[in-house]
Amino acid sequence: MVGLLVITHNQIGTALMETATHTLGMCPLMAEVLPVLADCEPEAMVAEARRLAAKVNKGDGVLVLTDMYGSTPSNVAGHLAEDHGTLVVCGVNLPMLIRVMNYPKLTLQELAAKAESGGRDGIFPYVPQ
Repeated sequence: MVGLLVITHNQIGTALMETATHTLGMCPLMAEVLPVLADCEPEAMVAEARRLAAKVNKGDGVLVLTDMYGSTPSNVAGHLAEDHGTLVVCGVNLPMLIRVMNYPKLTLQELAAKAESGGRDGIFPYVPQ
């Protein structure tokens, strides 16, 4: 089973994981969250991200979800993208996370594709009837 690591600004990832877990009634993946605070040491965050990725990786790889491309959390995640068996998807939102959690038996490549489609398909304008 693929491990999941969510790296975001402040407590965004924690709130998303708590909400998704509550919505589904469980978290079917080995998952960890790394909050990146404004006053963090980026090198320390990279080391902690690697530690957490190793913790959730049971041999099938790690999917890393991060919030905003180009920001410190995504830059931390980018260091993990260099590691074998790790894929990073930026732009995490609740639909993306729930989609990932609904397909825990997919391969890393398949799960990354589900993350991307879940995030993209979960965004649309609300038009009152």
